[in-house]
Amino acid sequence: MIIDFHTHIFPDKIAKSTLDFLVGVCCGVKPYTDATYSGLLNSAKESGVDLCVALPVATKVSQAESINRFAAQYQEGPILSFGGIHPACENYKEILRHVKSLGMKGIKLHPDYQDMYFNDIRYKRLIDYASELGLIISVHAGIDPKCPEDVHCTPKMAREVIQEVQPQKLVLAHLGGNLLWDEVEQELVGLDVFFDTGVVLHLIDRDQFVRIVRSHGVDKILFATDSPWKGQKQYIKLLSDMPLKPEEKEMIFSQNACRLLEI
Repeated sequence: MIIDFHTHIFPDKIAKSTLDFLVGVCCGVKPYTDATYSGLLNSAKESGVDLCVALPVATKVSQAESINRFAAQYQEGPILSFGGIHPACENYKEILRHVKSLGMKGIKLHPDYQDMYFNDIRYKRLIDYASELGLIISVHAGIDPKCPEDVHCTPKMAREVIQEVQPQKLVLAHLGGNLLWDEVEQELVGLDVFFDTGVVLHLIDRDQFVRIVRSHGVDKILFATDSPWKGQKQYIKLLSDMPLKPEEKEMIFSQNACRLLEI
């Protein structure tokens, strides 16, 4: 079984314009799907991925309602969507309870696109209440092409949140901090937090990847692509070729995600 714990889809009517905008932000990086539900579904079928977790980002307070209405459609089957929320939402508790009532397993946060540093009190209180509700919290961590010189979730910020809030189901995308893996080893390895592999496997030194996986704990690593920005077939091969034991790869590909998602 293979679970991709970090993917993105958009409503059909805005998928192209949204993708075009994001391609511009990402300096022309070519997407691997059209970022629609059907596009991701086709990619999953072709690649042998059994379940995709879709992670919507609310870049404005006003977007939470429409994002969660869209996400609510995908709570069964091969694509499972989390909810979206902005940390500036004053009614964050109400929104989180609504997300929970819709059967969603978690939420997605993106400090760079939400223009807020991860150790802001508004993130801390949101994460604390989401944890109280038993929700998974997936967070973009590390450098993002949108603002590469102004990192909104550094490993040090993440460590502060983890130590103060002690969330039970926090996932730091991009192996704890995109392109900041030396800092991840210094600040985060060994803490009670999950890392995903989105847009990491083609960049990171293989020895460092294996070292982080084993030092942090293979039971806290989740296979992820960040589709449409990386290909699922490509990333399955990259992880399969890593010098890890078969049982370690099996944990990363699906077992850890199954435990976290409670499926």
